[in-house]
Amino acid sequence: MSDVMINVCYDDSAPKRPPAGKRVKKNRFFRRRMQDLEQKGCVEGKHKYNHRPGQSRHDQAPPRPNGASTSHPSLPTSTNKSLPPPSSTAGASHSSSKPSTSTQRPMNTKATTTTTATTHRPSVSSSHKQTSAGIPTKYVAIDCEMVGSGPKGRISQLARCSIVSYEGDVVYDKFIKPSVYVTDYRTRWSGIRYSDLTNATPYSEARKEILRLLMGKVVIGHAVHNDFKVLGYSHPAVLTRDTSRIPLLNAKAGFAENECASLKRLTKAILNRDIQTGKKGHSSVEDAKATMELYKVVEVEWERELASRSQAS
Repeated sequence: MSDVMINVCYDDSAPKRPPAGKRVKKNRFFRRRMQDLEQKGCVEGKHKYNHRPGQSRHDQAPPRPNGASTSHPSLPTSTNKSLPPPSSTAGASHSSSKPSTSTQRPMNTKATTTTTATTHRPSVSSSHKQTSAGIPTKYVAIDCEMVGSGPKGRISQLARCSIVSYEGDVVYDKFIKPSVYVTDYRTRWSGIRYSDLTNATPYSEARKEILRLLMGKVVIGHAVHNDFKVLGYSHPAVLTRDTSRIPLLNAKAGFAENECASLKRLTKAILNRDIQTGKKGHSSVEDAKATMELYKVVEVEWERELASRSQAS
C-alpha cells in the first residue's frame, strides 16, 4: 500500500464568521442597549424593533398569525374579468376623476357608440320617395303670391312663397318684401296686406333661400312658369311638372284635353275639395298642397309617359 500525502493550505486573510452563540449574545446585548437608549430618549422611534400603536404606516407591521402581508398585492387578471360592469352612478363619478382603467375604457366607449348610433340615427326626409324604377328622387311643390308695382300695379312682385314636400309638409313659407314700392297689394287674390310686409324677409335674401331648396329637385306647380318669373329663375325642364298642362288631369276631371283649367276647378273636380274660398284671398300653402295632391293622382302614368318620350328621343 502506497502512502498518500495531502498538503492543505490555510488562508488566514479570509474573514471568519463568528460562531452562532456569539452572534446571539451580541444581538441580545444590542437590543438591551437600544432599549436603554430609547427609555432615555436618545434614540428615535424609527429604530424600534417592537412597534407601538403610534408607528408610521411605512414601517414594517408585525407579522400576522396567518402570515399574510399588509402590503396591497396587485389583483390577478382573472379578478378584473369577474367584476361586473360599472353602473350609471359609477360612470358619473369617474367623469370628474382620473380616467378609468384600460379594462373599463372599452366598455364605456362601446356604450357611448351604441347610444350615439341609436340617438343620432338618420331619418328619411319627407321629401324623399322611391319611384317605380327604384331611383330615389326628391319632389317639392311651390306656390307664390304676388303684389303689384308700377302704374296701376301691373308689374308682379313676389310677396309670399310656400314650398311643401311630397307628403305635404311645409318646407318653406315666408312673407317677402319686394325691393320696389308696392302700388297694389291685390289682397282679394293674394291675401297680402300692408302689415304682412312691414317686417318681411327682403327679396334678395328670400330668393337665395328659395333657390337653394329648389336646386336639384323635381318642382311641381300650377302655371309654375309665373312663379319662376317673379323669382328671376329658370328651372330645368326635365325637373319641372306643371299641373296646368297635364292632359291626364284634364281627362280625369272631364275637361277638354288642351284646356288650361284653374287649380280651383281641378281640385274640386278630382279631389272634391274647395280651395281659394272666402274674401281673405288665397293661401299659398293650401295651393301648394293641392298641387302636390293632383300630381300624385297621375304620377305613375305621367312619369311613365315622360320616360317613354325621353327614350324615343
